[in-house]
Amino acid sequence: MATLAPPPPASGVLAHGLPAGTRAPELDLPATPDGRRFKLADQKGSPAVLVFYPGDFTPVCTNELGLFNELMPVFGQFGAKVFGISCDSLWSHIAFAKELHIQIPLLSDFHPKGEAARRYNVYREDVGICERALYVIDGKGVISWSYVSPIELNPGAGGVIDALERLTGKPMEFLTVQPQQQPPRTEART
Repeated sequence: MATLAPPPPASGVLAHGLPAGTRAPELDLPATPDGRRFKLADQKGSPAVLVFYPGDFTPVCTNELGLFNELMPVFGQFGAKVFGISCDSLWSHIAFAKELHIQIPLLSDFHPKGEAARRYNVYREDVGICERALYVIDGKGVISWSYVSPIELNPGAGGVIDALERLTGKPMEFLTVQPQQQPPRTEART
């Protein structure tokens, strides 16, 4: 079981993000300790979802990232890739992802502290973390939808799914879960 830190000493919204129609600022963030990096330019041609969140192992962030992780098959229906971004270190991201089985790539905006969050106008100078913000970026690198949630609330994924439906012109297909088949029963012979 994960040990959760208390929520950050902040509330509401201080930085309001970038609006739809804005060219998405380039990102070049560490993705793995072995030096691999995430570049937004590498995502051209398919939608990208950026999930800025305040911090690993905090209650609301844990729920939010868990939800996005569970919905990966839904985002895949739209050809979208999801990336989490916070000001935590890569090592914190690795522990967070391992503990909670998060498959979404978690990108570190740790050094220089909050540089990417500043470019997206979602950095909170008061406590050194980013706002809880969602961005849907089209395949040409333009923000098609954005939302900044009060930091203490999980915004869910409904807005992202609606934005992807509008962007791609495809409705979301509901996934069905097939019940596990029971092994055939054998009858005892007498």
